[in-house]
Amino acid sequence: MEPSLRLVPAPAPKSASVRDTANSLGLHDNLQYGPRSIAAEVTTNSGIRGRLENWHETQDNLKLTMQRNMFGLHMPMRQLMERKLVSYNPHMPAFPQSNIHLDILMGRDESLEPADFMMSSRPALRTAAILVLGDIGRSPRMMYHAESFATNGFETFLVGYPGSKPVPSLLSIPLVHFVYLSTPPAYLSSLPFVIAAPRKVLHQVFSILHALLVRIPHPPEFIVVQNPPSIPTLALVWLVARLRGSKVIIDWHNLGYSILALKLGDKHPLVRIAKQFEAYFGRSAYAHLFVTRAMCNFLVKEWKLEGHKLILHDRPPARFHRASPSEMHELFLRLQPALALPTLTSFLPPCVPPYSTPFTTMPQSSDTTAMGAGASLPMPREDRPALLVSSTSWTPDEDFSILLDALVRYEERARECRRLPKVLAVVTGKGPLRDKYMREIGRMQSGEGGGEPWQYVRCMSMWLEAEDYPILLGSADLGISLHSSSSALDLPMKVVDMFGCGLPVCALGFACLDELVKDGTNGLVFHNAEQLAAQLESLLSSHPNSAQLETLRVSLQHSTPMSPSTHTSSAFAEGPQEEEDEESWRWCTWAQNWDRVMRPLLLKDVGGDDL
Repeated sequence: MEPSLRLVPAPAPKSASVRDTANSLGLHDNLQYGPRSIAAEVTTNSGIRGRLENWHETQDNLKLTMQRNMFGLHMPMRQLMERKLVSYNPHMPAFPQSNIHLDILMGRDESLEPADFMMSSRPALRTAAILVLGDIGRSPRMMYHAESFATNGFETFLVGYPGSKPVPSLLSIPLVHFVYLSTPPAYLSSLPFVIAAPRKVLHQVFSILHALLVRIPHPPEFIVVQNPPSIPTLALVWLVARLRGSKVIIDWHNLGYSILALKLGDKHPLVRIAKQFEAYFGRSAYAHLFVTRAMCNFLVKEWKLEGHKLILHDRPPARFHRASPSEMHELFLRLQPALALPTLTSFLPPCVPPYSTPFTTMPQSSDTTAMGAGASLPMPREDRPALLVSSTSWTPDEDFSILLDALVRYEERARECRRLPKVLAVVTGKGPLRDKYMREIGRMQSGEGGGEPWQYVRCMSMWLEAEDYPILLGSADLGISLHSSSSALDLPMKVVDMFGCGLPVCALGFACLDELVKDGTNGLVFHNAEQLAAQLESLLSSHPNSAQLETLRVSLQHSTPMSPSTHTSSAFAEGPQEEEDEESWRWCTWAQNWDRVMRPLLLKDVGGDDL
């Protein structure tokens, strides 16, 4: 009997079948397989839905069909055979590990570029490399960049020299990796600058290239480079970007040639070479970030910068705040060894740790111990000296002699009127001129050289851990900024830290300082030691209850967070951003400012609202 086509179920198997055909469209045995849902079958078996979910396979099938129609059956068969052969050896010696050879056969790539040979397999996360040709722990802005990139889902590689401890919040983020550069040989510091500089640069070239090309496993999508220094970093990131297909973002802190001119003079040949180098390699980048509007306008006009141009003013992280009495008490207990120097013991109010410090006290109940359950909370002492803080790098562009002269004038004025409070000036930071000035201060305080010993002023140098530094700023009464800027185009980062801790500032005036310090609103501006001494006397005369200081401090309260979407259009303007209104300086955190300026640029091709 000849077989016939019957629309009836085949003989039932002895065991239940779990094949897809059990619920396929057509006849269905409800007794054997149970009732079915037609709606579910249509949804899961829709041909259009399946093709959309497998878009690349669908496109590939269309290409193969077109080849068959145009050239015959042998063409798609030949291409399928070639793909099969390639798949047996996916990492050919002549090609990179990114399988670019298979992408070409599949029609996903049509050309070979140098970046194709430097790429490894594509990482699961977006990546960013941040290059600091200096101590990472002493580069707060770049550490804040790394924290912001990682917070937004980027695997971040922070490249720089070891030394100071990075901020604690950065150490706790799993997506942040530290890639430390090898330090130049110590003997170079003893050689003349003209001899040592080329050797140091050569050492830096090999160290940076090894870090960016070898030690970072995946090609970073973005490379953020701090400028200055310009030599050799700008040229190296230009090269690496072309080899690895990365986008370069130059963060303009200052002009490198202007700093070199402080040491060699404006007319020196090396300064002219450095300026040409910086202008050539700094002109082209995916994006340029500027710490001031003045720097943006200057570089756009003089060097014809190419790429996005964004003004990203420095702002402190959210952990910077006005210190509470408890935080002050704990800080000064930790600093007690430094405050117990012979020159300070007779100057500061007497204290009995842990019950009191020169600046705080903990009132005790009569029936409990100071650290017991009934102990009162710490509170500031009424007889404490005024605490001044000046953060400096001890370099020629910060003239410390202005502060020293102002303290001398304050000492003389306090002796005359005998109504001004004592002042303890704490200077933080490290630098080449530190020892010179501290020796001079020691002689003046002790009365050596014919002068009288100081009675109302003490000045000390201190280096703090990253977690203690903002507490000291938040405990101080007044900040002092001596930054004058080698280019007159950048702003002092230390003032930003002080403002973040609610600390008003007396700042040395220069061209673009008004982008940060508003004279009479959040601080005062001086131009010489005489003006600074007068400001100290005016602000501290009613210490510890200075109404003038409190008025300045109120203006530094954090503003409401800004939405990044409201500034997206300006972030992608080809020219510099438009002039902001007079009140736009109002304070915010680094994260709020970064999200407003950077997020629309870096995350523009990532969809979703969960970023």
